[in-house]
Amino acid sequence: MNDLDTCLRCHRDLRDYETRQYICGRCEDLASRALNEIPQLYSQLGQHLHRGAGGNGPAVSGSKAAPVPLRLAVLDMQTEKGPILAPLQGWVRDWETYGHGELAETGSLQDRIDGACRTLRYNLRWAVQHHPAVDEAVDEFLAAWRTLTRITTGETAPRRIAVTCPCQQTLRITLDTRGETCPRCGAEYGHAEALRLPLAERRAAA
Repeated sequence: MNDLDTCLRCHRDLRDYETRQYICGRCEDLASRALNEIPQLYSQLGQHLHRGAGGNGPAVSGSKAAPVPLRLAVLDMQTEKGPILAPLQGWVRDWETYGHGELAETGSLQDRIDGACRTLRYNLRWAVQHHPAVDEAVDEFLAAWRTLTRITTGETAPRRIAVTCPCQQTLRITLDTRGETCPRCGAEYGHAEALRLPLAERRAAA
């Protein structure tokens, strides 16, 4: 069990009812939401496989041939070792060693995505209380969810903001950052602390 008084993921103080957990209720809710939505988002990838495809289906050309070029990043997501299925099944395999989950490696990729998310969501409460790396798991769930959301909605990656550590190292953060570690001095910043760092000054072009 976690003997700390802060969430391992976002570094917020744990409330009284969250003590002896590894992450806070907010991070748990984000993970549960991601695991609930990933299967539906994944099922929409086929509509975004071709460049220029929108929410109403793939772009079409005047010929009967499939439109080109393909979006290789989307194609990679639809593979067994891609950035969606592989990490999800990796955590199912890990939790299975604790007796919480059973990895299914048969069926279509969609079936395996559905099964992995269902298993992980069902056992999430156990992981929050007992798995010391649950913060890493949640990060990977949310990374998969964000990737799928950006593909299916056309959203761009969050804008990065340059801020300055007291040691004068420039850090590039986003508004939804969970924390940052300065590579120069090793200072660690939680979400709120990172957002309070002063903006980096723009350097004049030579």
